[in-house]
Amino acid sequence: MLNYKKLSTPAYVCHIGRLKSNLILLNTIGDKSGAKIILALKGFAMWSTFDIVSKYLNGATASGLHEAKLASEKMLGEVHTYSPAFKDDEIEEIARLSDHIVFNTPSQLLKYAPIVKKINTNVSISLRINPEVSSSPVDLYNPCGIYSRLGTTIENFDEAVLPYLDGLNFHALCEQDVHALEQVLVAFEKNFAPYIKGLKYVNFGGGHHITRKGYDTVRLIEVIKAFKKRYDNIEVYLEPGEAVGWETGELVSTVLDVVHNGINVAILDTSAEAHMPDTLAMPYRADVRGASEIGVKKCNYRLGGNTCLAGDIMGDYSFDKPLEVGDRVIFEDQIHYTFVKNTTFNGIKLPSLVLVHEDGRVETVRSFGYEDYKMRLS
Repeated sequence: MLNYKKLSTPAYVCHIGRLKSNLILLNTIGDKSGAKIILALKGFAMWSTFDIVSKYLNGATASGLHEAKLASEKMLGEVHTYSPAFKDDEIEEIARLSDHIVFNTPSQLLKYAPIVKKINTNVSISLRINPEVSSSPVDLYNPCGIYSRLGTTIENFDEAVLPYLDGLNFHALCEQDVHALEQVLVAFEKNFAPYIKGLKYVNFGGGHHITRKGYDTVRLIEVIKAFKKRYDNIEVYLEPGEAVGWETGELVSTVLDVVHNGINVAILDTSAEAHMPDTLAMPYRADVRGASEIGVKKCNYRLGGNTCLAGDIMGDYSFDKPLEVGDRVIFEDQIHYTFVKNTTFNGIKLPSLVLVHEDGRVETVRSFGYEDYKMRLS
């Protein structure tokens, strides 16, 4: 049993056993469906675990040069790189690092594909498609929303890309189930079926909440196998990020002070703004271990961050007993879309990265300090 009192906080804690459970499930789905599953680094990039991740997944997908370099250095397997727009001074290095390059528009593809192919004759070229159908629960995360800049609609598709094209990609989901995927596939095939035949692969993107309890993995396997059968056993990719890190760990914080201003406010050594940005952007209320909704238990608190931002608030919770200075407050499920986005706003210390191994050994793989803050400035 991990003794949270012994942890220096704030700290993100990833449990290797839980991570492996997610990876085994994803690997099983890949085996049974025939799909290749790759890690989306934008959602989970704890590279100290990549030796384990590489045993179960087929590679990684990057969102630009730096993620492509990380994937190339730390992950075994394929490197897929996509960006809404590539830059002249980066495309050659991306071409050398990548096995697949995904362009956002026909204009970008036609501009860079000849350059890429000259540098890396083995690289596969793909175009991101906007299927114009999505049931994403939040507009901020809806890549198929009105006026979206992400992907090419059928209206803007240019057949001039066909001589270069090895695959098509779409990404239309956000924490959703297989039934949402089926809706997207109907629209995708309605508009692009003539272009799918003869391609090497189609990438179904991310946002598949595969490792969430209750997800219909049997149906997902059926959907993938049926799609492959319709298109002459075409290769299918899925690129989950959140599903890899889902429920694998927590953010551990310490109560620094308790003040009262109409409600008890516990000030923690962490921050929603700097360390839990997805809770504000999504938005959602993070679960706190041992806590309930306000008023359910006898001791009510607002949990606040240690920055000067007035809105740096995690939410209102109730506890069985009063919070005291030095108590640990544990925010559940904070391994995905947290440390990949965190900041040193206000000079606040970044949380350490901690692994809990299957034998119970606790390893702090990275601690942060003043230099990490200073080096982001000038």
